[in-house]
Amino acid sequence: MIFREILASEARFLKEMLYESLFVPEGKKSYPRSVLELPELLKYYEDWGSIPHDLAVVAEESGQLVGAVWGRAHQPPREGYGFVGIDIPEIGVAVFPAFRNQGVGTELINTISAQYQVCKLSAISLSVDRNNPAKALYDRLGFLVVKENEHDFIMQKMLNP
Repeated sequence: MIFREILASEARFLKEMLYESLFVPEGKKSYPRSVLELPELLKYYEDWGSIPHDLAVVAEESGQLVGAVWGRAHQPPREGYGFVGIDIPEIGVAVFPAFRNQGVGTELINTISAQYQVCKLSAISLSVDRNNPAKALYDRLGFLVVKENEHDFIMQKMLNP
């Protein structure tokens, strides 16, 4: 498995990964793909590379992209669900089901964390549904809950203490 920065020609893959990252509780119906066109989700991939600190890393297996982590420092009034501050990129991560529970997500998050450290950023953040088992991964990787909402946690990981 190769972990590398996304190529400009692959930016559309982030839309696919955003769809994969949407948490659907056990027994519930998946979201229609049209949900990705809603303004609150469009801002996670639209015009990729146009905002300072836009950064994405992909996992590639046998020439196929199988996962990604991407970070974007949303600016008011277009804050994301996991917004903590203007210089703290909010990350999203997704891995296709066949590649989950194999360390791919861990490696993706560790890679983007290291790259943001090189950029001298202080932290990254994310939002995770309270019932999403991925929260255990984020806990293990050093993310701490900084805000609790009715349905989700906003978590932050310090990068340059």
